[in-house]
Amino acid sequence: MGALLKFHTQDVAPQDRARYWNEIADRVFTGTFVNVPGEDFSGRMLSWRVGELDMIRTDSTHSGVGRTPIAQDDERLILHLQCRGTSQHMQKQAECALEPGDFVLASPHIPYSIKLTGHEMLVVEFPRAPLAERFPGVDDALLQRMCGASPGGRVFHDFLLSLWQQGERAAEDPEWEVGVNAVFYDLAAMAMRGAQRPNAEVGEADLRRKVLAMVSSSLEDPALRTASIADACNISVRTVQNVFAAMGTTPTAYILEQRLRRAADRLVGRPDASITEIAFELGFNDSAYFTRCFRQQFGAAPRDWRLGRMSS
Repeated sequence: MGALLKFHTQDVAPQDRARYWNEIADRVFTGTFVNVPGEDFSGRMLSWRVGELDMIRTDSTHSGVGRTPIAQDDERLILHLQCRGTSQHMQKQAECALEPGDFVLASPHIPYSIKLTGHEMLVVEFPRAPLAERFPGVDDALLQRMCGASPGGRVFHDFLLSLWQQGERAAEDPEWEVGVNAVFYDLAAMAMRGAQRPNAEVGEADLRRKVLAMVSSSLEDPALRTASIADACNISVRTVQNVFAAMGTTPTAYILEQRLRRAADRLVGRPDASITEIAFELGFNDSAYFTRCFRQQFGAAPRDWRLGRMSS
């Protein structure tokens, strides 16, 4: 098992961040390059190898990512799972858009590109053969959006996130690595099968996008809650609750999580703003409560997060 590596732009001069981030991107996934729109770019990345799985957990301000083909004897696949923000993926003539919870498979042997908003994403590169054994139609599923709202999709998402909680505490245990790899392939195949049987009609998917867009645009409103979402979207409170229940959460929990994630971005992107100021901007009226929630979400206090001491 490889060591868990941490990278961030906090201590890099703004004019050097594009070069630095490109060096890191190419180091973790050969051939990857990043188009950074300006000197206000900021990013964090965790990189880890567990058995056959080369994984990163990254969050940054908006950017574009591309990759030149890699040449390897064993055929590999790369998976991108959207945790926060949105992304547009393109490979050959195929294109798909991801929302939080969704994932997509691509081939690292063919050039691809990604347009990213401010985001958090989990990326895993791995051998194709074990997944193909469990999901024979894997080649037809490349660059097809896999909906994260299915039960299998949510379990797969939670599993990948839980791996990072082990990080440096994981024992040097080859059996653990083998087990993690087997579970990864099993859950990926299950999530892909579930995505082929979407549990929401197109109209429900459109409603979900409408509700999430309204929440995203209103996070700074301290009055944002289930009733205000219902009023803004001209739907019932029960319908709002059902939208979030299908995502495995509640309106209150989702709003809190999104506010904390946006606060995490601002703590890094606006170093001159006080922690209390950022908390109040995002609808918190108690800085102590904000700090307590932030620590529960990210495993680090806001001040430590800003200084680059990101929890594993």
